[in-house]
Amino acid sequence: MRNFGSDKLSALDAKFEAQKISFGPISFQAVRAMRDLGILGMVEDSRKSGIMVDEIVKKLKISRYGVQVLLDAGISVGVVLQKDNKFFLTKTGYFILNDPLTKANMDFVQDVNYLGFYNLDESVKNGKPEGLKVFGEWKTVYEGLSSLPEKVQESWFGFDHYYSDLVFPLVMPLIFADKPKHLLDIGGNTGKFSIKAAQYNKEVKITILDLPGQLEVAYKNIAKEKLSDRIDGFAIDLLNPKLAYPAHVDAIWMSQFLDCFAEDEISHLLSRAYDSLDEGGILYINETYWDRQKYPASSYSLNMTSLYFTAIANGNSRMYHSEDMIRLVENAGFKIAEDIDGLGVSHTLLKCKK
Repeated sequence: MRNFGSDKLSALDAKFEAQKISFGPISFQAVRAMRDLGILGMVEDSRKSGIMVDEIVKKLKISRYGVQVLLDAGISVGVVLQKDNKFFLTKTGYFILNDPLTKANMDFVQDVNYLGFYNLDESVKNGKPEGLKVFGEWKTVYEGLSSLPEKVQESWFGFDHYYSDLVFPLVMPLIFADKPKHLLDIGGNTGKFSIKAAQYNKEVKITILDLPGQLEVAYKNIAKEKLSDRIDGFAIDLLNPKLAYPAHVDAIWMSQFLDCFAEDEISHLLSRAYDSLDEGGILYINETYWDRQKYPASSYSLNMTSLYFTAIANGNSRMYHSEDMIRLVENAGFKIAEDIDGLGVSHTLLKCKK
């Protein structure tokens, strides 16, 4: 394994970083409020000339006090700067407003994670997603996903789909170069991949494996695209190791799926995939590994996302190191035929042969 992390800051800079962490939840909410209240948007609209506090107060009808304390915090966080009593947007502020990745991450933290993360320490101690209780009494978020408040669902799927939407077009040629006839989409969620795959290849038959509630959502989406003749569903509790997948298939797709499980659970998910495939069949695993990232921001985001699994999703999974996943794949009997990094935002595709 390579080495990760460093400790090269001066004591003074390290102490400042410690203060950023200490006030991190407050700075997050300050920037989110500036975004959602329209304050950052007004600063951006006046990017050339700058804007006075009173102009924002007049248009947004928010108290001068409220606007001022948020802008002052914005200076310290680095999303705005002040010159001659006028405020200007910084590059960081620009990304807060305009970058789809930042929006997806920020909405996900606010709507899905923020309240439940108060219970992170309890989640770590108990091995259960104790933060999920803010939404309902489910064992995992996946059981309750279709019942979560609309805004929470919107941000959850917005986060999930942002990453997958960019990689799906890139993997289609890689998958269909092998000419699969029957493909299992395991953990297919809303059916988004299956629909894209069926539209890409007009002959393939696809079966989605997921919980009944998720399949109901997928069926509606599939029907809208008039693909019900080639995409069907197989209702299954994937965490039950005694339940087999449909047999005699030649390809299996798992995308942003295995990171939702603990290592022992991944082992039986992979073993059942092995048993389901015909001889020479291929398992495609599309995942984001924190050690395979080109930029520190990507590794940072993935390691923070691991804690969502701890506190909210299921209490026992994470964004894995690639070597851990490869070990589990090989222990299940597969051989890695191809290992392709750099797909989409941060994905790696493992092509695993039986």
